[in-house]
Amino acid sequence: MSQESLLPIIDDKRTPYAFSKHAIETSEVFDTYWRFAVERQAVFFNRLAGNKFSITDDPILSTYKFTNAYRVSDRVSQYLIRNVIYSGVQSAAEVFFRVILFKTFNKIETWESLEKEIGEIRYDDFSFDRYNNLFLKLMRSGQAIYSAAYMMPSGHKSFTVNKKHQAHLMLLSQMMNDDLPTKIVNSKTMEEAFNLIRAYPMIGDFLAYQYVTDLNYSNIVDFSEMEFTVPGPGAKDGIRKCFVSLGELKEADIIKLMAEHQDEEFNRLGLEFQSLWGRPLQLIDVQNLFCEVDKYSRVAHPNISGISGRKKIKQKFRMNPSLIEYWYPPKWGLNEQLSKL
Repeated sequence: MSQESLLPIIDDKRTPYAFSKHAIETSEVFDTYWRFAVERQAVFFNRLAGNKFSITDDPILSTYKFTNAYRVSDRVSQYLIRNVIYSGVQSAAEVFFRVILFKTFNKIETWESLEKEIGEIRYDDFSFDRYNNLFLKLMRSGQAIYSAAYMMPSGHKSFTVNKKHQAHLMLLSQMMNDDLPTKIVNSKTMEEAFNLIRAYPMIGDFLAYQYVTDLNYSNIVDFSEMEFTVPGPGAKDGIRKCFVSLGELKEADIIKLMAEHQDEEFNRLGLEFQSLWGRPLQLIDVQNLFCEVDKYSRVAHPNISGISGRKKIKQKFRMNPSLIEYWYPPKWGLNEQLSKL
């Protein structure tokens, strides 16, 4: 491992049995994956305890921005749960509308600007023209309405529009007109709900998986996060770095193996992982951690190449002075633990 990382090093080149029995071969990044998960989660608990400065001794984590080990603990997910999903009418149509509208732009400032102009955001008084004019007004003022977290398709091939946001408003209108919320509620599995969303224009595997995960934070559906996963491009990069060979398995199989054997791997490396009050890493978290380890390895393991060939981490870490008041989907039973802190 690079001298720039302070994560512990162990000279252990063996591939753990759970993986080797599938003719899988791991690289040196495989152990870094587990160490990164432990250290990033420790950062979360350090901040939760009120530590603003000495949250990690790892210089890579101190220098660059990485998402939480648990996706649900990230700032935007936390805002979505408290201020979007559980704030407002709880019917399937209204929850679906708010979630997809918010996640389309994935930007807290955009949502708050809409609320300032509109008041309570509801599907039953949605107007394409009104929302379009509000977005145009925000753009003219110089405000970026989309998050830079991931790229959203323009929609010009699917809808006859001049602006990207217009295509997304039309897409959302189409979903609502098709009564997609009811179809999602009636889905028996997360994969079935994923496929319903995936069938729409401008929606790829990555976005459909993000949307169904966010909808699953609400009470309109209740799928297990251990049921289904779809590796995104960043996760595939991270998997390529962690494994020399996948044997006969696919990336989704690898994510499931990682989730199923996480306790064994932490124990093998002598690591103490602070779970989310007893909730182990779920498939979505394992998938996201592969994305983050891909980035981390650009500095810690510059000799290991992924699929994209990216060499640098773009986003630097900047401490956000605004502390998050953590609150999780009530159906998970975690908020009782939070109240004891």
